[in-house]
Amino acid sequence: MLAYIIRRLFAVVVMLLVVTLVTLSIFFLIPKMTGSDPAAMFVGKQADPASIEGIRQKLGLDEPILVQFWHFVSGIFVGRDYTGGGDTIHCAMPCFGYSFRTEQDVWTMLVDAFPVTLSMVIGAAVLWLVLGVSTGVISALKRGTIIDRAAMITALAGVSLPIFFTAMLAMLVFRTQLQWVDASYTPITESFTGWFGGLLLPWVTLAFLYAAMYARLTRATMLEVLGEDYIRTARAKGLPEPVVLGKHAMRSTMTPILTIFGMDLGALVGGAILTETAFSLHGLGGLAIKGVSERDLPLILAVTLITAACVVIANLVVDLLYAVIDPRVRLA
Repeated sequence: MLAYIIRRLFAVVVMLLVVTLVTLSIFFLIPKMTGSDPAAMFVGKQADPASIEGIRQKLGLDEPILVQFWHFVSGIFVGRDYTGGGDTIHCAMPCFGYSFRTEQDVWTMLVDAFPVTLSMVIGAAVLWLVLGVSTGVISALKRGTIIDRAAMITALAGVSLPIFFTAMLAMLVFRTQLQWVDASYTPITESFTGWFGGLLLPWVTLAFLYAAMYARLTRATMLEVLGEDYIRTARAKGLPEPVVLGKHAMRSTMTPILTIFGMDLGALVGGAILTETAFSLHGLGGLAIKGVSERDLPLILAVTLITAACVVIANLVVDLLYAVIDPRVRLA
């Protein structure tokens, strides 16, 4: 087990380095293909060549890609010094650089935005996992009944409706008309009720979409598992139905659920862009949009790296949980 974890952690580090290098390369290849100059874009159309060259040197855009890659990676672990206009600014570790547009510390921007996204995703994940799996199991056990049909029709609606439509409909009904929830997000350190009320609609909106997908997957997997020989053997031996379902059927059913749960959770922590935009939440999704629209390289690199780290770490945790849920799985 320990050797497996070490190998996987090494693979995680390699993957994050590759993602960083690819992102950095794309940022510089696209301007060359389109004929644009990032430095000229930052200083404006009326800037003279000397100003453009000064910005290029200040931002480090005149250095080779591998040199910039090394500066970025080393800055995360040991910090980095920036020189411009005769002044030297030290960026303490973990240093993701300074925004090209606002000159803010990118790490500070991440620290402000990450709790918003994390709160939204964790709350929604609990809802969609509990509701989706339980609905799928009940639907499988009541196959062909009105309960099964109603659950699958609701799940189909949840999968089909765009999330921005569901978000706007929820805000119109529960926030504007009924006024049951707060209109803005409040950090949990300031007010728990404000935090809960501000995130309730984003939780429900995200959970409605993902619970629908998990319900359909759980139903299909459970029906397949219930037809296996070992389930029939367990029933033939006289085991109580709750034991057959809970101890035997659910273990096999949860394996594919865990797989997609790890990927969904990791990707959403990296930024649920549509949901954050619909509810005016200033999370990682907003930073991603800001970075891409303004071609802010440090911001793009930071958000991309955080997203990739969340995905690979979530998948590592899922792989470790396989051995806990299914005794047949051996990690080597």
